[in-house]
Amino acid sequence: MAIEIFNRYEKKYRLDELTFTRLQKRLSDEMDLDEYSKKNGVYPIASLYYDTWDSQFIRASLMKPVYKEKLRLRAYGTPNAESKVYIEIKKKVKGIVNKRRSALKLSEAYAFLSGGGLPERRPTMNWQVLNEVAYMLEQNSLKPAVYLYYERRAFFGTGNTDLRVSFDTNIRARRVQLRLEQGTYGEQLLEEGQWLMEIKSARSMPLWLCRLLSEYKIYPSGFSKYGTEYTRTLDWSRNFAAAHADRRAIYV
Repeated sequence: MAIEIFNRYEKKYRLDELTFTRLQKRLSDEMDLDEYSKKNGVYPIASLYYDTWDSQFIRASLMKPVYKEKLRLRAYGTPNAESKVYIEIKKKVKGIVNKRRSALKLSEAYAFLSGGGLPERRPTMNWQVLNEVAYMLEQNSLKPAVYLYYERRAFFGTGNTDLRVSFDTNIRARRVQLRLEQGTYGEQLLEEGQWLMEIKSARSMPLWLCRLLSEYKIYPSGFSKYGTEYTRTLDWSRNFAAAHADRRAIYV
């Protein structure tokens, strides 16, 4: 059985193109590119986030509680029905991120997440994770809420194998055609040339990395992809409603 479990601290930072270019060169002295980045420079990641009709999960997350959770379906690239994808549960408790996932075929994942019951069991599945997802689906009326896509370049620590530094760019989102196979279009969440850096480690950040962040004056940003998309959608809805209210007032 393929069990993929991650427990770690995560910090996020927003970088401009110049800082990204300089920083990744310095990182290469202490870290190695992951296999996907070695082959392609950056690699695509697409996710469907599941939520309730009133966005309960993301609204709770934005309140920064002690405990929060998310459910998503993730693919690397644009999949077809037979492609391997991952159902992921991501939880954060007192600053520690726990991520668990199980691989399925895309067609199986859609059927399961839409209420079709657990898929036929195979050795490659993490059955504990799937049972937990089934419980989440039973307790909440969940449906696809937003599609998120980005391109990633990632480094792994050589001496500290728990350390991972990733850089995401071309982050875009949409709330229509919520299927992973529908392509990667969407509204940009970052300005052109910006990168989102994430530092992930099960232990304290190494001193050499702290010094690099200080040297380049890089500070945490707290940027959440789903949270940013939701906030923008909410702002747009409010502005739209206010504009139409003003128009109605003219004709009253």
